[in-house]
Amino acid sequence: MRVLVIEDETAILRVVKRGLEQAGFVVDTAEDGRAGFDAAMEGVHALIVLDLMLPKMDGWTVCEELRRNCVQTPILMLTARGTVQDRVHGLDIGADDYLPKPFDFSELLARMRALLRRDKVHRSRVFQVADLEVDTGRRRVTRAGVEIMLSRREYDLLEALAANEGQVLTREIIQENVWGDDESYSNTVDVYIGLLRKKIDNGHADRLIHTVRGFGYALRRPEGTEAAG
Repeated sequence: MRVLVIEDETAILRVVKRGLEQAGFVVDTAEDGRAGFDAAMEGVHALIVLDLMLPKMDGWTVCEELRRNCVQTPILMLTARGTVQDRVHGLDIGADDYLPKPFDFSELLARMRALLRRDKVHRSRVFQVADLEVDTGRRRVTRAGVEIMLSRREYDLLEALAANEGQVLTREIIQENVWGDDESYSNTVDVYIGLLRKKIDNGHADRLIHTVRGFGYALRRPEGTEAAG
């Protein structure tokens, strides 16, 4: 399993890298925030260990930018800044766990394994809405057994709707959760909903994507059908 460690303190980086390799991980490293961000954007890592006080781009910004770009790789922040406010801020901007320095390596390893187990469960979830299936582990979508090819943004939008089946998501919530901000043009959501409709509903008797005028959008199964399982 391949992980990324972003840490500018050479001694700590060396110890962590050696320990993780002995534990069976393939370890990539970066010694500044910019290089770490670029490596993380490749999307090939199962987990990221991220220091906060980094040159070129601090760890807060790295974490925020990765989430803004829809990189959902689990992030464990590893830093000397261990106040409650620091921990809360780290979790609020998208980190999955927070371990203050100094730390015991066995605890770091245990926390990494816990995050990887949790991520595996999350990624393996499959949403079933009528004959539509959204496999979040493989980011694969089928309807009536036929695979539907979606762009990254289309998929993220559909997954958000499927995860909240039957509930109305406002444009603001979609912008915040799918685009990662509230500054995108409001009609951007409408445009992507239109693209999704063409791919998901066209050619099928039952429409699954619905507009709730004045509120937003919902994905729901046809009336009279029951949820699987």
